[in-house]
Parts: sequence; C-alpha cells; structure tokens
Amino acid sequence: MPLELFNRLGLALAIGFLVGVERGWRARDVADGRRTAGIRTYALTGLLGGVAALLGQSLGGWAFAALGLPFAAAFILFKHREQEEDGDYSVTAIVAALLVFALGALAVIGDGRIAAATAVVATGLLAFKGLLHSWLERLTWPELRSALILLAMTLVALPLLPNRGFGPFDSVNPYELWLLTIAMAGVSFVAYGAIKTFGPSRGLVLASLAGAVVSSTATTLHLARLNRQAPDQSVMHAAAALLAGAVMAVRLGVVTAVLAPALFQRLVLPLGVFAALSSLLGLGGALIRPSASTGASPMKSPFDLAVVLKFALVLGAVMAAARILSALYGAGGLLPVAALAGLADVDAVTLAVARMTTEEGLSLDLGVYAVLLAAAVDSASKTAIATLIGGRRFGGTYGAGTLLAATAAAAAVHWGGAAF
Repeated sequence: MPLELFNRLGLALAIGFLVGVERGWRARDVADGRRTAGIRTYALTGLLGGVAALLGQSLGGWAFAALGLPFAAAFILFKHREQEEDGDYSVTAIVAALLVFALGALAVIGDGRIAAATAVVATGLLAFKGLLHSWLERLTWPELRSALILLAMTLVALPLLPNRGFGPFDSVNPYELWLLTIAMAGVSFVAYGAIKTFGPSRGLVLASLAGAVVSSTATTLHLARLNRQAPDQSVMHAAAALLAGAVMAVRLGVVTAVLAPALFQRLVLPLGVFAALSSLLGLGGALIRPSASTGASPMKSPFDLAVVLKFALVLGAVMAAARILSALYGAGGLLPVAALAGLADVDAVTLAVARMTTEEGLSLDLGVYAVLLAAAVDSASKTAIATLIGGRRFGGTYGAGTLLAATAAAAAVHWGGAAF
C-alpha cells in the first residue's frame, strides 16, 4: 500500500509537471518573478491536490476544502494582478491550475489512468492554442451548422429510435434507416473537410477512399452533387468514384473471408480483378490535371440534409422490399432478392449469403452469383445516381470504367470455374 501511494503521488506530481512544461514554455520569455505560475508551481499544484485528497480521506471533506479553497483564492488573486498589468482577460491559466489540482486529487484516490489521460488532453488543448484559433477563424457558419446537425442526428436522435423491425416481416428498422442517413451525411462531411484541408485533388481521393469504407453509394452521391457544382472536374470526380468502387469490392472480400472462407475462395478472383482494375482506372484519372481548377472546394456546405433524407428514404424502401421478398421466397428467390437489395445495400446481401453458405448449406455457386449480382446491380445503381445527379459526362465516365472492371470480373468468374 505505501508503494502504491507513492506511485499515485508521483503521478499527481507528473500531471502538474506536464501542464507546467507547456505553461512555462509559453511564458519562457517572461522574467522570473513576473508570472504567477510556471513549471514548478504547476507541479506543486498537482502534488497539493493529491495530498489534499489524502487528508480528505483521512480527516473528512473539510480538510480537502481547507487546502483547496485557499489555493484557488490565492491563485486567482495573483493571476488577476498579473493580468491587470498585462491587459490580459484570459481565464485559461486559472482553469488549468484548478484542473491540475483536481487531477492530482483524482490520481491519488481515483482512477489514475483517467487522470493521466485527461492531463494529456488538457495539455494538448493548451499547446495547440494557435492552431485551434486559426481553425476557428476559418470556420464558416454552414460548416458549424452542419456539424451540429450531424452531432444531433448521432447523439440525440439515434439513441431514441427503436432498433427492431416494423411492418410486414419486420421489413422496416428505424434505427438502421437513420444510421444509414447518418452515414451518408458523415461521408459528405468528411469529404468536405478533406477537400478543404488537402485541396481538390488529394482531398477528394482521400475522402472517397475513407467514405467508401462506410458506404460507396453515399460516396458516389456526394461526388455527384460535387460534380453538379463543378462539372469541369468530372474526370477527377469519376476517378474518385472508381476508387470508392474498388474499396467496395475489397470490403466484400473482407466480409466473406471472415464469415465464409469457402465462399471467399470463390470470390477472391473476380472481386480482386474488379478492385484492381477500378483502382488503376481511378488512379489514372486522378493523375489527369483538370483544365480549370479553382484550388478550393466549390461546395458551400458539408451536406444538404434534405437531399440526404430523401435518398435515405429511397434506399430504405428498397431494403424493405428486398426483406419482404426474401421472407416470401427464401433461398428460391435469392437472386431476385440479391438484385433488388443491391440497389440499396450490397453488404446486407453479402452478410446474408455468407451466413446461408456456412449455416444453411447454400450452394457456393449460388452464393457467388448472388454476391456478384448484388455488386453488379449496386454498381449500375451508382452509375444511374452519377448520371442523374452529377450529369452525363460524370456518369458516362464512371459507368464506362465500372463496366470495364465488371466485364473483367465476369471473365474472371468464368475463368475461375465458378459457373454452374
């Protein structure tokens, strides 16, 4: 117990030292005796918080307050006098000192891991003051509004929705549908941020790759909206959509490899060919310099909530119809169901087929065709989205690349002997 207590007091001291390093570095040009607190004062503050917590445990809460309140009052008084001379109205140093005192106490009588992690986060916030202020100056109202809407959708609305099916054959799941809506809005938000940070070319490619891990359909929708506002960038947008399609194929391969290795062995060649060719075409298109580049994202807002909601409702209706058909016809209607479900969610088809091949004895050949059919319909639906929303040039370029990759994948199926 004494050794553990020494360790905890050492952690309290280290927490104050960590914050003190940042505070002392920031005021390193100030002469000694001209600042309220530096590295030693913050280190001692953390240790004082730990000792106060120990006394509070032994003697009662009054002992903790007897040390904590005079410390807070003295620090605030001296900091006030310092700031009066400097014309400084910031309360950051006072909050930092009180936090160090509290974390020192937590390190001794609470969870030391939480105290240490909080100290690191707090020090990071203090150290990145310039970067945070610079980011805040560049933040626009549409960006802030979109972030708040996305947070409300995720943290407020989503937990309130029931996570179970309603309607015929439990075909409509409100939680699942809203989660799909969040995914679409999130993909657009991430893409907007990446483009703004890394530029139109690199940001678009990085955002499309990241977004496709969640939903290649949502990524394609975002690219189509982006292309409508900047049609001169259609080659770049189509290239990013092709890369998203490649990620989709890799994602399906990972799902089947984990859940149904035998099915994966039959799918690895066509999915690999599709992913490889889509990647080559996408990277080739991304290297083409657009004729007129503005150097910034033409989007005025990270996402359009009305568009996202309408599209999610359409996909939800398709998913519900696929579930009803699946319940009515079972494995006998697998291919039509796979085709219909591919309009909305190829992952759901892949998960279902993987489960049926491992648990219900579904033919591997039928499983292969169901997954590939869903992927083909998914690609066709994304081509339609790209054309209708993004324009014929964008949709045509993306569709031609996808058709070439799909044809090569179909040839790989026949060559690999996966035919009936």
